[in-house]
Amino acid sequence: MRKYIIVYLTFLVQFAQGQVTPELTPKIWTLDDCISYALENNITVKQAELQKNSSVQSYMAAKSSRLPNLTGTASQNFTNGNSIDPITSDFVSQQINSTSLGLTTQVTLFQGNQINNQIKQNKLLVDQYSFYEEEAQNNIILSLTESYIQLLYSKENIIISENNLEASQKEEERAKARLDAGSIALKDYTDAQSQTATNAYNLITAKNDYAQQLLTLKQLLELPNGESFQIADTNASDLGFIPNIDDVYAQALEKLPEINASKINVSVSEKELDIAKGGYLPTLSLLGSIGSGYTSTQDFVFADQLDLNFNQRVGLSLNVPIFNRNQTKTEVEKAKINIDIAELELVQQEKDLYRKIETAWLNASAAQAQMLAADTARKAAQESYRLAQKQYELGALSTTDLVVSQNTYTNAEQNYNQAKYLSLLYTQLLQFYQGNDIKL
Repeated sequence: MRKYIIVYLTFLVQFAQGQVTPELTPKIWTLDDCISYALENNITVKQAELQKNSSVQSYMAAKSSRLPNLTGTASQNFTNGNSIDPITSDFVSQQINSTSLGLTTQVTLFQGNQINNQIKQNKLLVDQYSFYEEEAQNNIILSLTESYIQLLYSKENIIISENNLEASQKEEERAKARLDAGSIALKDYTDAQSQTATNAYNLITAKNDYAQQLLTLKQLLELPNGESFQIADTNASDLGFIPNIDDVYAQALEKLPEINASKINVSVSEKELDIAKGGYLPTLSLLGSIGSGYTSTQDFVFADQLDLNFNQRVGLSLNVPIFNRNQTKTEVEKAKINIDIAELELVQQEKDLYRKIETAWLNASAAQAQMLAADTARKAAQESYRLAQKQYELGALSTTDLVVSQNTYTNAEQNYNQAKYLSLLYTQLLQFYQGNDIKL
């Protein structure tokens, strides 16, 4: 017992000196923390990485098609009656036990340049899937940014709701005191009670919205169930710089992976056409084999027969396509169509990108203008509410008018809050389209 007491006292001393710190406070996550964690753990990002790795293996297999193959064969046969000896090729009429052993190899010397084009096409596919992986990473970054900013917005709404509830509770207390003193009617007091209840309801709604947004962010991060999670605050009061829309679009065309992937898709389709045209050309292959065997028709032992019957063979094989029921012609025409499809997809991708950039640019401009107007409105509403509170304390204003003033101020705060975070979101999107990192 004395031993446990000493250990416990030692722990208390270390805790008091700061040497032992219990993990009571959850980690505070910045947006950079969220992005770094998601890029390593998000399922969609992992799937994109696996698809890229699979394309690398296909590329390695295509390169290996230049190499000769090597096949070993072995067979054991029993023949009875009139037959040809599989080893000596003599015609015999007896029972034959025979063993055949061999190695064969073949290498394609020319195949309409299809092998080289297949290798080049698979290399393009590796590059394309690398861009797909980068696109998956960008998508999760954008989703995280939007969710993170939405969470900041919800968090600030909680503060607004808490301040409103605290103010309405004080006003309800004043109203109760004035009712007891007989200076106001019962309706004024019930109006104050109703406002307190409404603000309490709004606070619950704000907290629930925050919890929902927090759940969304945790799911994007693939965090374990039940893990504590909090986000860091950020200063979003400054107006971000809105770049020229044409400059943003020009930089996005060069840097965004989805555009580069679409460009490569055109090249992949062009290589498919080269591969298809190779079907019109002949195929030349080099063949080689070695073999030996044993047969019961010869009076030599097994080892001697393997030496006696050892043979080597080398040759060339030429395969000239003459008519294959228009299969090659069909593949060529389909490849041409696929090129047109890929080019149209690239044009559509560029149009979609411009639409996204233009939408973000318009929203950023509107949000900044709204933020300036909302800031003026909230300052005026704040002053008006402050004066209304003074008048209410002096009995020169009814509870109903005070509630109206408070609601006006609350709406102005929420409008400013919304415009502020929308401005932050869309200015960061424009930075992202230019290839810059998102920084909050």
